Amino acid sequence: MTEDTPTFETGRWPGRDDLQPGQTTQIILGDADGGAAELVFESDRLFEAPNWTPDGRGLVLNSEGGLFVLDLGSRDLRAIDTQGVDHVNNDHIMSPDGSSIYFSAAGSLYSVPLEGGDVRRISNDFPPAMQYFYWLHGVSPDGEMLAYVATHAVGEDPDPRGRIRLATIPAAGGDDVYLTDHEVGHYDGPEYSRDGAWIYYNSEEAATRPGHAQIFRMRPDGSEHQQLTFDDRVNWFPHFDPAGEQILYLSYAPGTQSHPADVELLIRAMDPLGGGVRDVVSLFGGQGSLNVNSWNPEGTRFAYAAYPIAGYGGGIDRWENRS
Repeated sequence: MTEDTPTFETGRWPGRDDLQPGQTTQIILGDADGGAAELVFESDRLFEAPNWTPDGRGLVLNSEGGLFVLDLGSRDLRAIDTQGVDHVNNDHIMSPDGSSIYFSAAGSLYSVPLEGGDVRRISNDFPPAMQYFYWLHGVSPDGEMLAYVATHAVGEDPDPRGRIRLATIPAAGGDDVYLTDHEVGHYDGPEYSRDGAWIYYNSEEAATRPGHAQIFRMRPDGSEHQQLTFDDRVNWFPHFDPAGEQILYLSYAPGTQSHPADVELLIRAMDPLGGGVRDVVSLFGGQGSLNVNSWNPEGTRFAYAAYPIAGYGGGIDRWENRS
């Protein structure tokens, strides 16, 4: 290693809440057909998980425990008033009609109008010793149900992720229904197909080595598990385009465990049955890059976050203005 070689961590814990020295967040618009990418925002702060608003005018982002909207016309950044609810993480999605944002914060689920204010809690209460967390990922096409990852401690074991299951809850509030109640291993990223007939997700349920997650789908009642990817890479977070014809997902290098930040990885695309797999983007990122659905309303572009480090790269040419 020379004196000019930058030093930084790779494979950082997914829960990291800051950038490394010399690192920036780049919010980039990718072209589904492989055209040139466009850098629309760069910051020395950690921003994550862009959602494209259904009107096509902005991106919802999270940063430092809050929610923001980036106007794609003016490039202005506006904080969303969540009425004191903080610790917002990168699990936030738009309602199908575009009026509200569903989000996870400090282990609970909420909704807030896109304009801010009038926050409504959706999640249920559990005994504190369970350390029950809701990690939101999907909303049904009719807006009636939310799909999430449920994690909690088991018995006297203090591990807050002693059990990891996929579950649903009515968007209006109600009972939690567990879809993977008897399996072991990691489950994540549940997202409804555009017709509501399936929930797509990533799982280690067929893994023969630790961490080898692949993309699956199942019926919304938890039946008919079907594996869709069968490669050596570690695949996470499937996201449908508006027409229901393409799925984007994060694809980590073989041997990766969990979904770390600050690694070299790919964004890949496939059809709903797992065919036609192709590389779309190579980036330095991971956690925060594509946790949630980020397609534009037309299904021609998608937004993602890269986290390049000065002297190393991993992003695209610098945009001249930062926030």
